[in-house]
Amino acid sequence: MNAFSNFVGPLLGLGVRPDELTFVQISLRGVVVFIATLIMVRLGHKRSLARKTAFDAVLLVILASVLSRAINGSAAFFATLGGGLVLVLLHRLLALIAFHWHWFGCLIKGRPELIIEGGDFVLSTMHRNHISTHDVEEDMRLSLHDDDVSKVKKGRVERSGDISFIEK
Repeated sequence: MNAFSNFVGPLLGLGVRPDELTFVQISLRGVVVFIATLIMVRLGHKRSLARKTAFDAVLLVILASVLSRAINGSAAFFATLGGGLVLVLLHRLLALIAFHWHWFGCLIKGRPELIIEGGDFVLSTMHRNHISTHDVEEDMRLSLHDDDVSKVKKGRVERSGDISFIEK
């Protein structure tokens, strides 16, 4: 273990103040963090990148913030990588719990809300979600290639923030 530390320490600038890190050390830290992050995201499955819920966005924002500290040297290198891994595993655990208990999924991911019913806008829900009729019509044009709300049986703002439609 000592040989590993003696070899890797100077390469990554372990134990060096952030303002003393060289270009090469920061670059090597970036490469290691990139590979480690790729492994972490793969461990966390594709959902952390594919879904656009607040639950998934929080992981990505915090993970990026934490791991950037490993690159710039403002936190202990390996401890920071370990902290990032813990965040990914926590995200995966919470997603697993949400899979088994719907109420928990609704708690951490939200729930879809009806914004069109029977061809009519549900203005109270739209107002609560800050969605205008123009926003809905735009999404209808993009997904249904039509903006006639009377042709829509149901429209929902999904947990991801996307708007989905079921035609009559």
